[in-house]
Amino acid sequence: MFGVLVNVVAIIVGGLIGLLLKKGLPEKIKIIVMQALGLSTIVIGLASAIKTESPLLLILSLVIGGVIGTLLKIDINLKKLGDSVEAKFDNGSGKFSKGFVLATLIYCIGAMAIVGSIEAGVAGDNTILYVKSLLDGVTAIIFTASLGYGVIFSAIPVFIYQGIFVLLGIQLEPIFTDQMINEMSAVGGVLIFGIGLNLLDIKKVNLGDLLPAIFIPIAYFIFF
Repeated sequence: MFGVLVNVVAIIVGGLIGLLLKKGLPEKIKIIVMQALGLSTIVIGLASAIKTESPLLLILSLVIGGVIGTLLKIDINLKKLGDSVEAKFDNGSGKFSKGFVLATLIYCIGAMAIVGSIEAGVAGDNTILYVKSLLDGVTAIIFTASLGYGVIFSAIPVFIYQGIFVLLGIQLEPIFTDQMINEMSAVGGVLIFGIGLNLLDIKKVNLGDLLPAIFIPIAYFIFF
């Protein structure tokens, strides 16, 4: 779990630096930075998604996961969580929930979050999580400067989410094959693509409801 803790600290530190820079960034700079991040996120998502060796499994994972997430109202509950925290730490920006939800999704559903956490659990190797921590810390600076302090609070769900994968890696080490991890990463790639659409305000995708899709390949390889 040490790698997960390092990741959490990196997000918090990066976010605090971003808060210091926020007032010094002109609005035009914030807009172009968000556009650059949106385009980059789309490319990263596509690069991961096209690695799937089973397009049918990818589609089924997204459909089944989306139905499960909708029934559980994950997207709505994520926003409610952001709103409730914002109510306690309100600074009048109105951006808390957006920053919290977007940062949470970006930090949680990438291939590095999944693979890095699983490797930490299976082999005790935190290398990927250390690299992810560096990247997350840098992006936290940018996101916080653009979207506000809600980004910092995304460290909480990151700790829970990646911690779950570490524990899964410890308990289910024999079943985590390279093929399974690849398909999980491919599903995560599609969700990252969706984040890019949200960042660019092209289309509002309920990504929270699609989060269970990442776990569908685990069930598939276990039972089939």
